[in-house]
Amino acid sequence: MLKTWVVVPTRLPLVRRRCHACASERFRASGKFRVNANHKRIDAWLLLLCAGCGDTAKLTLLERSNVRAVPPGLLDRLHDNDPALTAELLQDPAVLRRNRVALDWDGAWRLDTGGTERHDPEVIDVSVRFAARIPVRPVRLVAEGCGLSRAEVERLAEEGKLVAAVRLGARLSGDFTFTLKR
Repeated sequence: MLKTWVVVPTRLPLVRRRCHACASERFRASGKFRVNANHKRIDAWLLLLCAGCGDTAKLTLLERSNVRAVPPGLLDRLHDNDPALTAELLQDPAVLRRNRVALDWDGAWRLDTGGTERHDPEVIDVSVRFAARIPVRPVRLVAEGCGLSRAEVERLAEEGKLVAAVRLGARLSGDFTFTLKR
């Protein structure tokens, strides 16, 4: 019997970056963009707020780009402070790499197992899907979804009762499947 679990974001992740005012390490996305145009060139930033002191920082999105090279739909979304665009840009590896920041997903996701059954079958096959690029260890997902401790999940993997094509101890943000025999 194949079950499908989904890792779903519950809020935007925090941005790991050092605050120059209070030395905090976390920023939250404000959902607002700043766009500045100078003749044929345009700059755009996503504004961040320090989790400690509330100071503002910027993530560079466009830098000295030709206005004609930017899709009109993107410009409209930037001017409208589109919240979906904020989520998309925080998921974009190019934006994170360009700004030398990382995301902190602690407490920003949940595992949707589709409900619990009354009886536990001997063998369950589970397909885990990610609704967003959330890095999490499969051991943690299996433990949370099956109601086990992480140590118990690792023991089951060592005994061969938990089989997966991915490394269970490494962070993963892509879909995978596993089989659990009780």
